[in-house]
Amino acid sequence: MPSAEISPALTRAESLIRSIPDYPQPGILFRDITPLLADADALRATTEAIIEPFLGQFDVIAGIEARGFLIASAAALAAGVGLVPIRKAGKLPRPAASVDYALEYGTATIEMHDDIPAGSRVLLIDDVLATGGTLAAGRQLIERLGSHVAGISVLFEIDGLGGRELVGDLHTVFHS
Repeated sequence: MPSAEISPALTRAESLIRSIPDYPQPGILFRDITPLLADADALRATTEAIIEPFLGQFDVIAGIEARGFLIASAAALAAGVGLVPIRKAGKLPRPAASVDYALEYGTATIEMHDDIPAGSRVLLIDDVLATGGTLAAGRQLIERLGSHVAGISVLFEIDGLGGRELVGDLHTVFHS
């Protein structure tokens, strides 16, 4: 969303996102959304903005660990649908599928249960799009378990890291 179209509520919400250099390791600029999450008005505005383009097009929301859970939970409540967590390897008691993927600073594996009916329309949500590996893996998991990704939405996109090229079409509330 170009900054000229951002509402005053979203402009204020964006101002709450902090940039933390060299975290979790040197050379990484971490986007800390916890101040935004702590502010009810900012959380409401961003939650509405994340789901708005997809309203009526999804049956359930999937959120990617860990900060994606927080945003996806609020979005699921706002949309009146359920939530499916996509977790790091070893955190689910009965994973139905897993996918390995590359991170900006390493590799990881995510897993998901098969708690939703096959053919479900899923809105996939995460907090930040950087290189796109996590969201691409999330899409692959959802499809592997027989559901359809109705859309992908993120709070914050870091431009220039190739994430959009890997993930494809998605909705972003804020850009850097």
